[in-house]
Order: sequence, then C-alpha cells, then structure tokens
Amino acid sequence: MKKPFDLDTMLGRIAEAVAAYPKAAMFDLYEQGYTSLFEQLISCIISIRTLDETSIPVSLRLFAKARTPEELLKLSPEELETLLYGSSYPGQKAYTMLGIAKTAVEQYNGQLPADYKVLTDLKGVGPKCANLALGIAAHLPAISVDIHVHRVVNRWGYIKASQPEKTLLQLELKVPQEQWIDINRLLMPFGKHICTGNLPKCSTCPVLEYCQQVGVTKHR
Repeated sequence: MKKPFDLDTMLGRIAEAVAAYPKAAMFDLYEQGYTSLFEQLISCIISIRTLDETSIPVSLRLFAKARTPEELLKLSPEELETLLYGSSYPGQKAYTMLGIAKTAVEQYNGQLPADYKVLTDLKGVGPKCANLALGIAAHLPAISVDIHVHRVVNRWGYIKASQPEKTLLQLELKVPQEQWIDINRLLMPFGKHICTGNLPKCSTCPVLEYCQQVGVTKHR
C-alpha cells in the first residue's frame, strides 16, 4: 500500500535528493546574475530541445554579446545563429529571438511586461517558457511543465494526463500557488537524474512510498 500524497514532504525529500545535482539551466543562470525577464525568456528559447549541458554555455556566449533587446537587435541573423550554435534549430531560434526583441523595443520600451498573455502572444513562446520566465524572473506563481515534470507527476499517479499542457492545467488546480515554481525547480533535476525515463532509480527514490509507479515495468 502506498501512502496518500503529501506534497510538502515529497518536495522536501526531493530537494535534499537533488541538491548534489546541477540546477535546471534557467535557475542556474538566474543565480549567475541573468535575472531579467528578457534574459530568462531568451535562455528558455535556447533550451528548447537542447540539453542543459549545452543550453547554459550557449546562453552565456550569447549574453556576453547581448543581454538586452536593444543589444540583441544589433546582431544580424547570421551572427545570432552563429552564437546559438550547439543548440537545436539555431536559425529558427535566432528568428524567434529577433522577433521578441523587436516587439520589446517597439511596443514596451525595451522592457517586456510580466504578463502571461503578452509573452505567449510572442511568436515562438509557449506556455512552458512563459511560465518559467515569469516564475523565475518576476517571482510570479507559475508552473512550467517540461518532459520531466510531465513524466514524474503522471508516474506518481498524482496527475493523469496525456500531454504536458493537460498536466499543467491539473497541477494548477491541485498544487498550492506558493509551490508552483518549485514544481519545475525540483522535479526537472529529479526527473533527469533519479526518476528517469528509462530504468528509474526506484530502489533509492526518496518518495517511493507515495509513488504509484504508473507505467514502470523495469527499474534500478
């Protein structure tokens, strides 16, 4: 028999378990001083379909040249694509970033507002990046659901959803707002290093007594 879900206890245990692992990319960059909403949004664009081990150095390379919308617009698409080399789809991301910077300068005097609708109306910005940037940079209650978060909470049996977007909606109904940002901050490294997609480390999992292990057929 599994114990009833106790999210406070579970997140506390997970925080201890992931302390030895690298932080998720955008949280790492925030601690390095890249704290503006624009920087966080741009680093999230870089991270799309790209491992954190690549996203962080690519973000740092770009920010060494441009940290504001005005500075980014001084780069040509070709220069920007070169700076983004190593991340997936650098040409497409360069186009997206230039569009974001142009909108920021022309419509918001270079300062993107901390507004979910404004961000998701930007071409190339989805719910994941909008919520993550708002949660980290603006300290607003926001849940960001990536592949790790989606897998973990559905594996627990805490959520039952076929897509990350549906997982997000259910989490917003079940998780207290003060814990929303912790969902990505903790579950991303937890899902990457412990509750992995293949052969999760169930034998040493700190929350196994709560987890229904949905879909788990083999584990370590």
